[in-house]
Amino acid sequence: MRSVSGTFNNARWIMVFLTQFFFYGACWLDWGGRQAVLFHLAERKFYVFGMVFWPQDAIYLAVLLVISAYLLFLATAIGGRLFCGYACPQTVYTEIFMWIERKIEGDRSARMKLDRQPMSARKLGLKVAKHAAWLVVAAWTGFTFVGYFTPIRELASAVGSFGVSGWEVFWLFFYSGFLYFMAGFMREQMCKYLCPYARFQGVMFDPDTLVITYDAERGEPRGQRRKGGDAGGKALGDCVDCGVCVQVCPTGIDIRNGLQYECIACAACIDGCDSVMDKIGLPRGLIRYSTENAMAKHYGARDILQHLMRPRTLVYSAILVLIVVAAGWSLATRVPLKVDVLRDRSTLYREGDDERIENVFTLRVMNTDEAPHRYQIEVSGIDGIRLESGATIEVPGASNKTVAAVASVEEGKGKKGSNPVVFELRAEGAPKIAVHEKTTFYLP
Repeated sequence: MRSVSGTFNNARWIMVFLTQFFFYGACWLDWGGRQAVLFHLAERKFYVFGMVFWPQDAIYLAVLLVISAYLLFLATAIGGRLFCGYACPQTVYTEIFMWIERKIEGDRSARMKLDRQPMSARKLGLKVAKHAAWLVVAAWTGFTFVGYFTPIRELASAVGSFGVSGWEVFWLFFYSGFLYFMAGFMREQMCKYLCPYARFQGVMFDPDTLVITYDAERGEPRGQRRKGGDAGGKALGDCVDCGVCVQVCPTGIDIRNGLQYECIACAACIDGCDSVMDKIGLPRGLIRYSTENAMAKHYGARDILQHLMRPRTLVYSAILVLIVVAAGWSLATRVPLKVDVLRDRSTLYREGDDERIENVFTLRVMNTDEAPHRYQIEVSGIDGIRLESGATIEVPGASNKTVAAVASVEEGKGKKGSNPVVFELRAEGAPKIAVHEKTTFYLP
């Protein structure tokens, strides 16, 4: 693929820097004495800056996936495959690998010339240097990926002392090898033949979706021009048939043949065509972002923007805002305490020495806050019910503890059989951290 420079290429590289700055940096960021972002599989805890999630919080993962899906739908309805062209990992790492390739082997013509040459010490040295650089990037990326699932500083120490566990070794080599193969060799083949998004994108487009468009009315018929736009007296369009738009396209399509499913909306062809227009003194925009309706009805920029606000995009936006607000409210009001109350099923009840009926319960208390807490335990639901043991429990931050609690009721209180009762746990010094958990008390 031929290199290209321009507005959209700059935007693509900005996205490369932003995404990789976060990916490579977030796992090294300290937050309260721990890794800021860590999905600790061994401890079954998921740290995201100041929040700690447990497997019981899987609902938030589902919400995150729904938000991501609606963001993708909205972006596609507005601007086509913007995610593919600017933020997809395949695009991002292919850009990085191709930048390395250009720095070592040269531009497109130099690489083609090198490939045609017989093997020599120079050619071998360039190829080895390129693949070595690719492997370094792939290995560091694989290391970083695993560092999100096991503390990265511990992982670095384990790698240095050859003390890495089996699953860590597997994922280090698998992710590194996968990246090396996909970004170094597969490249556009992934977008053309393997990515499912390319197949179902068509149902998400409509005539008012912004897509990469060739202005055939202005560009045809094609023909060579001299600098200054002189067509030599011929009735020619603005397209000089230079083929730059095809040479810079990551998937190798000719956008002049119309929108094709292989197009990833990277706009490299726009930058390439604009550079040619600048050289021959013709206006930019022969290839540009536009819509089907805009091309057919000759909309201006203001009309295009107005048609972007249509029922589909408004519905997507409304649903997205609703879900984000609801998720934000849920996180803001989330009580960092979870309690499970289990009855002792081996003994339905027992009679105490003071003629009280006792039931034994097991309380599993999970402190999802990073600060330790001491919880007061109370029980209610039957007149005179009280706790004989297990009235308090101390739980360190981001951990859980199990305690046995014995509750008793005077004989004659309540009804025979199961009686609904409620256990309440409240953190000392933090009355808002409280949980009510229902269970049953059995009376003979």
